[in-house]
Amino acid sequence: MRLNILCFLILLYFTICNGDEHNHIYKKGEEVVVWMNTVGPLYNRQETYPYYQLPFCHGDNPVEHHHETLGEALQGMDLINSGIPMKYLVPVDNQVFCKQVLRHDDIGLLKYAVQGQYWYTMFVDDLPISGFVGMIENPEDPENIQYYLHTHKEFIIEYNQDRIIAVMLRPGDNPILLDSKQPTIEIEFTYSVEWQPTAIKFEDRFTRLLESDFFEHQVHWLSIFSSFMMVLFLTGLVSVILLRTIKNDYARYDREEATADFDRDFGDDWGWKQVHGDVFRQPDRLMLLSAFMGTGNQLVILSAVVIIYAMLGDLYVERATILTATIFLYALTSAVAGYTSARYYTHYGGKDWVRNILLTAGVWPGAVACIGGYINTIAIFYSSSKAIPFPVMIAILAIWLFLCFPLTLLGAIIGRNWGSKRIDFPCRVNPIPRPIPEKQWYLEPSSIMIFGGVLPFASIFIEIYFIFTSFWTYRIYYVYGFMFLVFLILLIVCACVSIVSTYFLLNSEDHRWHWVSFWTCASTAGYVYAYSVYYFFYKTKMTGLFQTSFYFGYTALFSLGLFFMLGSVGHFSASLFVRRIYQNVKID
Repeated sequence: MRLNILCFLILLYFTICNGDEHNHIYKKGEEVVVWMNTVGPLYNRQETYPYYQLPFCHGDNPVEHHHETLGEALQGMDLINSGIPMKYLVPVDNQVFCKQVLRHDDIGLLKYAVQGQYWYTMFVDDLPISGFVGMIENPEDPENIQYYLHTHKEFIIEYNQDRIIAVMLRPGDNPILLDSKQPTIEIEFTYSVEWQPTAIKFEDRFTRLLESDFFEHQVHWLSIFSSFMMVLFLTGLVSVILLRTIKNDYARYDREEATADFDRDFGDDWGWKQVHGDVFRQPDRLMLLSAFMGTGNQLVILSAVVIIYAMLGDLYVERATILTATIFLYALTSAVAGYTSARYYTHYGGKDWVRNILLTAGVWPGAVACIGGYINTIAIFYSSSKAIPFPVMIAILAIWLFLCFPLTLLGAIIGRNWGSKRIDFPCRVNPIPRPIPEKQWYLEPSSIMIFGGVLPFASIFIEIYFIFTSFWTYRIYYVYGFMFLVFLILLIVCACVSIVSTYFLLNSEDHRWHWVSFWTCASTAGYVYAYSVYYFFYKTKMTGLFQTSFYFGYTALFSLGLFFMLGSVGHFSASLFVRRIYQNVKID
């Protein structure tokens, strides 16, 4: 025991006394590691490859791979020590750190990279840096076009006492001509380091990397305001329905109750009361709807927690922290999916609860595995750094087997045995379904479901543009306060749209509200995916099978998540509305 304590104190001593990139504290002359990450085309930013897959050399230090978190591995980060002997506060002027002999194939590969505008990413003290592999001269003259390779890296590093505040990278003024006519080219890779003091605090060093002119533009505020006005309009419309229209319906039905008309419940009048014997009928494909509801509720809670966590914690300053946190928070919230699904399934008389649990636990992970597996196959074919290593796949599978599934099962047991105590429906269910009368085309379920997603999509349209631009162009998204407001607005709009559409459907004497209320809001995901198609062709310059597969695959996964979330919010709101209005009606 004493030996363990002694070892811990020794380790703590070295941690405090020796500065490194983990505590971001350095002493003069201490090593500052330059980590090379990936390289790839400028306009296909997800098509990345390990930096040393191109014929670059590294310094005399042994090749060392950075310890990766789960999120870094999933994002395709491949951090390798470049071997550049950088020392804290030690200036360097045009010093050689490695030499490389380029053969004919190497020259051709580098020319291809320069022609494709390949750029690389690297990290110094966790600060991201990027630069181009080379440059092109006379690009418009095919006969005289020339390709040059940047062989010099000039680092300008700002520091504040013992902390690194900013790192800038400039290419050298003497790039090397890549001449395919030469059998070999001997190249020296050099670097320079200039240290400049600054008064910027360490806590504010990421501020200059945030593009406030883009994310905090007036258009962003205008979109929030317009979405808020939409919420006021919809909540006002719902209030009118609940306080006036429904009140008038109650008064009319009460007058009918006062008469001794034997047939008053058999269709002498029209309206939502006429379907009281079918409105609480078990919905079609109950098990599937239950699984969708459970998955959607889990994703809603997960999204809210992740947004608040990112908003309070400034997670953008750490590599892949948000992705890593999302994975484990998803696992911890799996009990929500099991509870919601089992409770809903049992409430409507479902019996095969084992299959219900399996479907709930596998519907979202299965979709992720199918889409991610296809993209990963493409990445392996291209030898991209985005290919997920096999050990990481095993780790993800273990998280699902030993954390997600047991928590889903636990939540299902609680929801089935305690959460779903038989709550009698306000109205008894007739043994024979009531015929659904013909109605106007805009009151058909298909029309309601298609047009129901327009308003929710309109409320998030601008924010979706900012999110897409941030993710697909590697801009740091930091305005999580905006995202949280838009998220709340989206939920409110979906709830209002679902209530209004459900009222119109029931008032046309159509009792098929369960799936309609789900699809009415879930159809928003279809509009988002349609917008992603427009964004791909008109807002980006992406090309190639890999980038296209990556873009449309993960956008489909994002849209599918919206499908589950918004569908569950719509159905939950409609359920409360339906139960509320039928509780206040006296039915013999």
